[in-house]
Formats: sequence, C-alpha cells, structure tokens
Amino acid sequence: MSEPNLIETAADEAVTLTSELIRIDTTNTGDPATLVGEREAAEYVAEKLTEVGYEITYVESGGKNRHNVIARLPGADPSRGALLVHGHLDVVPADAAEWSVHPFSGAIQDGYVWGRGAVDMKDMVGMTLALARHYKRHGIVPPRDIIFAFLADEEAGGKFGAQWLVDNRPELFEGATEAISEVGGFSITLRDDVRAYLIETAEKGIRWMTLRVRGTAGHGSMIHRDNAVTKLAEAVAKLGNHRFPLVLTDSVREFLAGVTEITGWDFPEDDLEGAVAKLGNVSRMIGATLRDTANPTMLTAGYKANVIPSVAEASVDCRILPGRIEAFDRELDELLGPDIEREWMELPPVETSFDGAVVDAMTAAVLAEDPGARTLPYMLSAGTDAKAFQSLGIRNFGFAPLKLPADLDFSALFHGVDERVPVDALRFGTRVLDRFFRTA
Repeated sequence: MSEPNLIETAADEAVTLTSELIRIDTTNTGDPATLVGEREAAEYVAEKLTEVGYEITYVESGGKNRHNVIARLPGADPSRGALLVHGHLDVVPADAAEWSVHPFSGAIQDGYVWGRGAVDMKDMVGMTLALARHYKRHGIVPPRDIIFAFLADEEAGGKFGAQWLVDNRPELFEGATEAISEVGGFSITLRDDVRAYLIETAEKGIRWMTLRVRGTAGHGSMIHRDNAVTKLAEAVAKLGNHRFPLVLTDSVREFLAGVTEITGWDFPEDDLEGAVAKLGNVSRMIGATLRDTANPTMLTAGYKANVIPSVAEASVDCRILPGRIEAFDRELDELLGPDIEREWMELPPVETSFDGAVVDAMTAAVLAEDPGARTLPYMLSAGTDAKAFQSLGIRNFGFAPLKLPADLDFSALFHGVDERVPVDALRFGTRVLDRFFRTA
C-alpha cells in the first residue's frame, strides 16, 4: 500500500483537482448551438497527465470542442486483462440564480466542494487523476494495466465520447476486461451507523423517444375533429399516467436480500414499494428500478395562437429494465395505437453479476477504510458510458467510492441545485481507489 503520508497528499490533490475541474464550464445541453464542450477540461487533464510523464492519446471526436483524453499505465502482468477507469468531463446545465453558491465556483466551504459536476462526476475524475499522477510520480506499478479515460458527451448519450470511441477507436481499450466509473461505491446508513456501500452492477436501458401526431391544419376559430395537439395531449396523458408492471431483477433481489440481512426489514412483493420507502433518501433511486418508466418531458406544437398546427410532438424519457425491451414495446403499442408515430435514440440496459476477484477487491478496499461496513449490488435507474463499453465485452461496475453523511440526500444532488461533495468523502474515496487499483 502507498505510504500513509503520500496517499494523504494524493487525497489533498484530489480535492484541489475536483474544485479546479468544476470551475471549468463544460455544460452539455445536447444542442450544438448552446453546449460549451469539453475542450478546456480535456486540455487541463492532458496537461496534468503529461506533466508527470504520461503519453496520452488526445482525441477530437467529430464535434466542435468535443475532446477525450486516454492514457495507459502499464501493470506488472501485461498478460492480465486491463482495468478501464473512465469518467466524463461534461455536466448538465445549471442556473446560477437558483444556487447558494455559483455552480461553477468550485467553492470549498462548510466541508464540501460545491458546484455542477461535484458528484456527476468531476469528483471521480479528480480522484482518478490524482491517483494517476501519484503512481507516475512515485513509480508505483499496479498489478495490471490501468486505462484512464476522460470522456466527452456522457450527458447526451456519448455520441462524441464513449460511443464514438468504441465505434472509431476501439484499440484504445484493447485488453480491457473490467471497467469502473459512476454511479456506485457511495454509502447509505441503514441502522445503528451500519453503512452499506452500493456497487452498481446493472442499469436500466434508455430510450429517448419522440411521439409525433399529424392532423389537419386550420383556423383556431373553427370546429376541428382532427386536431394534432388534442390527439397528442391525450396520448401523452395516457402514457404519463400508465404504471408498468413491477419486475424484480436479480440485482434488485440481491440488494434487498442484503438489506434484510443487515436490518431485518422485510420486502414483501405485495407491498414492495411501500417497503422500499423504509430506505429513506435512496428509496427514490431503488424504487425507480422496480418497473419501467416513461416520463413525458417536452411538448412542441404550433406557431400562432389562432392556427391549429398539422403536427404536434412530445419527448418522452423511457427507462427500461434488463430483459424488458420487447414487453415494453408491446405495452406502448397497446397504449398508443397505430396513429402515434414513434422515433427514438436507444441505449441498452447493462447487467453483470456481483462476484469475482474484482468485486472481492472492491469490498476489501472499502472494508479496509470502513471496517464493519457491507458492500451490496444495486441497479442504477439512469444510464452511464458503461452502455458503450459493454459492446466491447467489458464487464462494467459503478464504483466511485464516497463515505457520506447519514443525512445527506445524495441522489437528489445529481442534476440538482447546490450539487456538492463532502471533502472527507473525496479523501476517503481516494484512499479506497488506491487500495483497489493496487490489488484488483
């Protein structure tokens, strides 16, 4: 293991790097006209890596200011599969008027690093970058190759980041057998200060869907039986109010079984959602993995108050459990009927088992820093760049370790106002990742 004073220096640097990365605005609106792009942050990361001796691959991925940085640290055994450690540099938009501190200040105050990206996911980028620098400075050789990847465009599906690299530069990830990234490794306090660290082993599939209805255009003062807006509104209301069936996947069953073992709480299937509410703040995240969801998010129609348009559109954010794609499509057909056009951008579900040497190494690293804790698998209701990397046959886990205060509503910080990460959690995570990288 690294000398204690040296790893604490790396932990200090992880806090500084996280703050400095937050100060770089990398807002990704998904719209080329308004996004900022990752170039400045990628150049920052590239400089930090080359400064300590890394040879980097700097990839412009086809869009303006869409840049990615990849570096490989050779391990002691080149015959072993490499470990991919990836993090995205982009963040979702933030309205400064809503925040207690400026979202791009990177302020370090009240025991937290504040700003957009603090947990999604410049904290993990800061910890990873600090350790990459630490290993190179001190000649530390991990047991196997580590591929560090700092990526663009995760917040819009990875078209200019992970997806682009997998399609166009797969050789950069040659030999990688496992990967870690967001969203996992964070603690929840269950009972009597007993913490469980949730390691993501699965995530729902994404389908960003456009519904389109066509009707007859006309004057708003007339009677119209073929109004596209009316038909779309009815379809959106029907879909938004629909409850898809409850489905218990293997990862959710294993998570709930672990919680029962720790707490004694029951999770009866005839009142599963009520029982999950016992989990407190994390219940929103876990509850969203019990069934498919389809949430309308945007409506577009018309151009003048007295003109009935011929076309109306709605955007719907669909999240689909592993193994449920065909059943989900059948339910959409029944709900919407043949007159509602559907188009979508789709990213697949991800799922792996909670076992093997890599899981043992994660657990050992956590317990070395928090004895008496537990690690549990769970499913993420959202999506990550793991969706791209699984197509290369890489086994994916969410493991960005953070020891969190029991009363912190962690899930609400993702894309939320006053996003922040505890300084002590960053320091803890850096120590855990160091142990993991040196034993995985």
